[in-house]
Amino acid sequence: MRIGIVAPEFPPEIGGMQTYALEFSRELASRGYEVCVFTRPHDAGEAEIPGIRVIPVLAGRRHLDRRILGGYQIDVWHVMNAAYSWLALETAPVIISVHGNDFLRPYIPVERPNLGRLPGLWRSKKWVPGIEATLGHWLTHRTVRKSLPKARHIIANSRYTEKVLLEHYSACRGKTSAGMVGVSPEYLQAGVSTRHPGMTSLVSVARLAEPRKNIDLVLRALSGLRDKYDFTYTIVGDGWLRPTLESLARELGLADRVCFKGFTSSGELKDILERCDLFVLISSIMPGSHEGFGIAYLEANACGSPVLAARLAGAAEAVNEGLSGMFVEEITVPAISKALDRFLSGQICFDPSACRDFASRFTWKRVVDHAIEFYSPAKAELGAREPVA
Repeated sequence: MRIGIVAPEFPPEIGGMQTYALEFSRELASRGYEVCVFTRPHDAGEAEIPGIRVIPVLAGRRHLDRRILGGYQIDVWHVMNAAYSWLALETAPVIISVHGNDFLRPYIPVERPNLGRLPGLWRSKKWVPGIEATLGHWLTHRTVRKSLPKARHIIANSRYTEKVLLEHYSACRGKTSAGMVGVSPEYLQAGVSTRHPGMTSLVSVARLAEPRKNIDLVLRALSGLRDKYDFTYTIVGDGWLRPTLESLARELGLADRVCFKGFTSSGELKDILERCDLFVLISSIMPGSHEGFGIAYLEANACGSPVLAARLAGAAEAVNEGLSGMFVEEITVPAISKALDRFLSGQICFDPSACRDFASRFTWKRVVDHAIEFYSPAKAELGAREPVA
């Protein structure tokens, strides 16, 4: 069987959705499926993955991609971003994996029009890109609303994401399920612990272009603890918020405690997480954006590190309280400071092996086991199913 994975977000890009598409494709290929990944071209070149054909042809516009994808013989299409759900209007069978932001506020404007071709608009050339972008996002959202219910099945990355999907797209009821996520195998291979007694290592991994990640609140919470405890805080990720956060760290007197690493390779990230004592990611829910699940929590656990999260959205499903991590009930500086104080003082401790055991429950094998049942028409007629974990 030839599976066409439509993944506009794919390595060498870094992110949760990129990881999902990569590991899902790897697991399919390991089972003997012929896997073709259709993605956008990357300036840094394309990922070379044994057993997988990576085809960098997506243009990000439906009228172009329709012609491109129509030239391939595919048995089952599996779309990894709701913006490309339009494929379900034009071919079958189509399975769609959704993550949250991709259907709440589609950010790949595949229906973006080319207004520059219209007579007379050349006189308003400077306004055309903005108009195209506005129309493109509106038209894409409309297409997603029309096309999602046409898919054979929709797989959400968490129960929370499935719930939000059905709240916004009630026409999809009866054909959704929570497939959850997995942990990349390399994270589950325990390395040599290099944690240093006496100096607590805190780590966050986040795209620094999303205010809802609340890195600023963590910095403010730590500023009140700097004279009480010895700690370092490493922030992995990049984005337009980074200069502001770096300035804030200096203002708070944390310049000698905080390290902004930028984006790292998966190997370097694994090393950082193996040296980490507590992984911190306290995400909010914002209109059109939420933490669908949070693969990073599991990656940290797989490296033996407990996590601190907000009891919100998919993060509430990614943490086993008291075993793999803990929650803050309110996303405020005092609440975050109190939780960090409990950990730094030793009031609450976690067993690294228990963290690893929890992460090991989430495998891409289970995610793919769940999904391929819907590749068969007979199985797809079963409708909604229980989540895999």
